[in-house]
Amino acid sequence: MPNPGIFGPIRRMKITRRRFLTALAGFASATGLSAFWAARANTYDGPVSDHFDGLRFFDPHGTSPKSLAQVLRWQFGSGRQREAWPEWAPSPHADTPPARVSGKTARLSYVGHASWLIQTADLNILVDPVWSDRASPVTWAGPKRRNDPGIAFDALPPIDIVLVSHGHYDHLDVATLSKLTAEFAPRVVTPLGNDLTMRSADSSIRAEAFDWHDRIELGNGVAVTLVPTRHWSARGLFDRNKVLWASFVLETPAGKIYIVCDSGYGEGVHFRRVCEAHGVLRAAILPIGAYEPRWFMRDQHMNPEDAVRALADCGAQMALAHHHGTFQLTDEAIDAPERDLHAALDKAGIARDRFVALKPGQVMEI
Repeated sequence: MPNPGIFGPIRRMKITRRRFLTALAGFASATGLSAFWAARANTYDGPVSDHFDGLRFFDPHGTSPKSLAQVLRWQFGSGRQREAWPEWAPSPHADTPPARVSGKTARLSYVGHASWLIQTADLNILVDPVWSDRASPVTWAGPKRRNDPGIAFDALPPIDIVLVSHGHYDHLDVATLSKLTAEFAPRVVTPLGNDLTMRSADSSIRAEAFDWHDRIELGNGVAVTLVPTRHWSARGLFDRNKVLWASFVLETPAGKIYIVCDSGYGEGVHFRRVCEAHGVLRAAILPIGAYEPRWFMRDQHMNPEDAVRALADCGAQMALAHHHGTFQLTDEAIDAPERDLHAALDKAGIARDRFVALKPGQVMEI
C-alpha cells in the first residue's frame, strides 16, 4: 500500500484515493512514479562523483524532478487541456529485417516510441525495447499502445546488444528484456544502477552498468559511449534519481549515431558538448514528443522546436524523430509532434528531409 502520508494534499484537493491511484498508473512513464508501492529494489551504491552525491544522481546542468504537488496540479488542476487520442492508430508499415547488415551501412528500423533496431557491422542492436501493451508498472492501467511494434517480435533477427537509457517504464520494460534474454541472451548495456533493477526482476538478464563517458566495445569495430543527458530516473515513489540515465553515441562503420532517448533542452549544453567531444555525427535520433504542458514537461522532455535546436547544437548531418505517436504520456494530440516539427524546421530554414519522423515499421539506411 502507498505511504498514507502522501494522501494529505489529495484529500485537500477532494480527489478520491482510487482516482489518484488510477491516475498515477496512467502517467507512470511520464513521471517515473510507480502507482502502488514504495520502490524496494536495490539501488546504486558507489563513490561520490560530479553527478552522484552518494545517494542520488544529479545533472549539474539540469533541475530536480517535479514534486508531488506539481504532479497533482498537472493531473487535476483546473484548465487542463488533454487532447484525445484515437483508441487505435495503426502504422501502414511493418518491417521484416534481414538477419545481418554488413559493410559500411547502418540500417535503422523504427519499432515505435523510443524503440529502434540498428543493424550494422553484422551486429543487431536494440535501443530501449518495449514490446509490451502498456508502458506502466501494472498491466491493467497506464499508457496503452496505439499501434503495433513496427517489427513483430517473432520477426526480430538474432539480437546481440540491447541499449537501455534509463529506468522509466516507457524505456526499461522488464517483460520485453526477459523475453529477449530467453530468446537471444543479448548483452544489455545501461547506466549505473539499472542493472540492479533488471536483475532483481530477472536474474538471467545479462545487464552491464556504466557511468557517463564510459566507452564500451561491442564487437566488429562498433562501440558505444554513454553521455550525459538532461533527464532523471525513477520506478517508485521514493527512488528518484537513485539510478543513472544517459544518452548514447554509437560508433558504426557508417559514422557516429547520437541516440537521445529522453531529454529536456535546457541551455543545450549537453548537445554542444557531444559535438565537441565526438566530432562529426552522421545522424542523431532525437525525441520530439511528450511535451505538453510545457510548464511541467520543459525540464525533462523536448518539444519539436527544442529538438531542432538540439540538431543544430550537436551538428549531426541528419536526424530521425522518435518518442511520439505510440503511448499517450502527456497532453498534446497524437499528430502534434510531427506537425510542430515541420513548423519548427520551416521556421529555422532547415529542409524537412534533414529531420524526419518515421512511422513504426519504416526504415532508414545510412
